[in-house]
Amino acid sequence: MKIKYLILLISAATIFGTSCKKAVLEKQPYNQFSDALAYSTPDKVLQSLFGVYDAAQSGFYAGGAVRGYPFGAANIEQGDMRGEDMMNQATFFQITYEASYNNTSANCDYLFENAYALVNKANLTIDGVRGAVTKGIISAALGLQYEGECRFLRAMAHHELVLEFSKPFADGNGGLMGIIYRDFGISNDATADQALALKRSAYKVSDVYTKILADLDYAETNMSGTTDASASIYRASKGAAIALKMRVKMHMADWAGVITEGTKLISGTAPNFVSPVGGFKLTATSDGSFTNNTSLENIFSIKNAATDNPGVNGGLAQMYGDPALGGRGLVRVSPVLWSDPDWKCDDARRTLLYRLAGTNAVYTTKYRDYTNLTDGAPQIRYAEVLLMMAEASARVSGLNATALGYLNAVRNRSVTNVLEQFS
Repeated sequence: MKIKYLILLISAATIFGTSCKKAVLEKQPYNQFSDALAYSTPDKVLQSLFGVYDAAQSGFYAGGAVRGYPFGAANIEQGDMRGEDMMNQATFFQITYEASYNNTSANCDYLFENAYALVNKANLTIDGVRGAVTKGIISAALGLQYEGECRFLRAMAHHELVLEFSKPFADGNGGLMGIIYRDFGISNDATADQALALKRSAYKVSDVYTKILADLDYAETNMSGTTDASASIYRASKGAAIALKMRVKMHMADWAGVITEGTKLISGTAPNFVSPVGGFKLTATSDGSFTNNTSLENIFSIKNAATDNPGVNGGLAQMYGDPALGGRGLVRVSPVLWSDPDWKCDDARRTLLYRLAGTNAVYTTKYRDYTNLTDGAPQIRYAEVLLMMAEASARVSGLNATALGYLNAVRNRSVTNVLEQFS
């Protein structure tokens, strides 16, 4: 009974506007509308879709505080802190840096809860969108676009979950235990019972990856391939679905599959690659995608705003920023990386993306809005597409001119000395 109550509690929080009536006045709260009305007009359907993106951007943390779970900032910060190229300045990220977390660690708990809350909101919105199409409230084409966006976010959430809470695909070729892939919404006792009947032991890692790829195939087929106002980098697009498939296939070591997907996003010759889907391309300098959140290098980012962000205990500029500039400086660049002799002193990234404070403290300047925390949280960039193609090509055919062309397109915008370029 307690487990069922908790599932219903989480799912209720993900319904866009759970009914909340006063016993006497019977009035709906002014800032919410019931799930029965959430899909009653085209504008409300769109607002419900935006609620799914909000679940991806600003999940809850201990005490109900808003944080950047699962994708608003936390996955970038926690991911960076796993490597020796970053250094823990305070205890905030200590358990991640030392890999001392366990199944009771708050970061693990809230990533798990918020990722599945995002999944639930996506599933409920898919149901609502389908109903709105049936009733003629929105067109069938718009319904396919909206469902594609929900499936993209659902796939991204499940991929994060399987990476965090299961063995790698390469360990047993996907044959070890995965995580539950939830493809229906939980909104009442019946669906809560349905969810409780699912057993994690029934899902292999390979099963989860199959479902992720099926969602992304659907998203690719049905979402827009443009980067106009209807499909900005803050909303999932056809190009984002293809790029995320590349990442998923990288984790599967499906190098041929990575190349198949990558060829959809790459045309032209080195170093002037451009995507025929969405027009994505590298910015002229390595900081361009960070100084301009809407640059064409950003394939998909999570939006943060002055009135909606992870706060000082989660905001990107606060966590990474030099205290002298207004940040908290909880994450530094490690001297292991900064002093690596293979990282040349004249590499433009040293000045474009980093700041040396004093004699031994290095902070990144990728994220620069220390006051309003409006820096987007980049999830997929065109640079990643090219680097994935470089690795996949090298895995399949060796380190040849094709693989080096993709690699150097990214690296050479920061390395101006031709003698230091890869060949």
